[in-house]
Amino acid sequence: MALATLKQIVDEAEKGGYGVGAFNVNNMEQIQGIFQAAGELESPLIIQASFNAVKYAGLRFLDHLMKAATETYPDVPVALHLDHGPDFDRCKTCIELGFSSVMIDGSIDYSSKEKKKPARSFEDNVRITREVVDYAHSFGVSVEGELGTLGGIEDDAAAEKVMLTDPDQAAGFVEKTGVDCLAVAIGTSHGAYKFKEKAVVEVDRVAEIHKKIPNTPLVMHGSSSVPVELTDKLNSFTVIKKGTDEKQGPFIDFLGKRYFMDKDYTSARELVYDLLFKNRLKKTMGVPIESIQQGIQRGVRKINVDTDGRLMITTAILDVLQAQPDKFDPRDYMGPARQAVYEMVKSKIFAFGSAGRAKDYKPRSLKAMRDYYEKQKSGGK
Repeated sequence: MALATLKQIVDEAEKGGYGVGAFNVNNMEQIQGIFQAAGELESPLIIQASFNAVKYAGLRFLDHLMKAATETYPDVPVALHLDHGPDFDRCKTCIELGFSSVMIDGSIDYSSKEKKKPARSFEDNVRITREVVDYAHSFGVSVEGELGTLGGIEDDAAAEKVMLTDPDQAAGFVEKTGVDCLAVAIGTSHGAYKFKEKAVVEVDRVAEIHKKIPNTPLVMHGSSSVPVELTDKLNSFTVIKKGTDEKQGPFIDFLGKRYFMDKDYTSARELVYDLLFKNRLKKTMGVPIESIQQGIQRGVRKINVDTDGRLMITTAILDVLQAQPDKFDPRDYMGPARQAVYEMVKSKIFAFGSAGRAKDYKPRSLKAMRDYYEKQKSGGK
């Protein structure tokens, strides 16, 4: 099994000047597609699950699926990572299960009942993060922290307001917490709706932060490119059926709403309007690959990708069901969905520069990393 820690993967990426994709997963087909691409291209890999993904799939199911993949692809150095761990207890649970890295997101207050969570103070973020670092390092597990807040929504990670990372604060945060890598807010957003028109990513801020903390690899969240061809394709799908109601006569059902064909065609006009303008993804732009590559040149080593995978899966499934509505075997549409994920991950691996890098090093065990942290704690003696 080539289980590696996040620290080793991003440190090696720092040496080589490339980025490593961190791909979110919810089910078996995603995991298989991601590992197939990494195995073929001999790329290191970070595979991660948010806690909502854990709630959806079940923590033990997801854990065993990911570990089965590491056994199937023993030559792929892979970190099993918790994305946006909201508190100490849930990070602790994943560490006990054998995850090799966790993210503690101390930047926002997940205990708030508001949909948009308020930002924590710098001091609270440091305190919460330090607690997780001390515990995780005692098991050899890596920790990713976050400073600043992103826009958009991904599971429960929705901040009340955007706060870009201050380079001077970043230096103090790393010194006080001992995190192995730092997620920075540079203008990207979670979810599909990142930019309305032109993408604006502050890559120069990455360079400033990297200059302040040159030994701490940086993480770019919200890095899906949200290709326009996928959103357009998704918007082109329609789900329509016709029927007759005993009292009101013939109708057309569009996404669960019935439009009765009355004499003045009012309902028909409503249907045409809804077909054209409703139930569609709004116009959006993701993060251009060029901006991600510029970030990599300036110190980004871990690149989070989630939305692109969701779009690939959904459009692949709809492709099958639109062309062959009689298909009801999940293998008929989940197989193409897995292939779509594989193709997407391959393109990201090439773009991030990690192809062929799996052969550069051998993964260090959690025990070896625990000894490393102990040595660091005692001043390297």
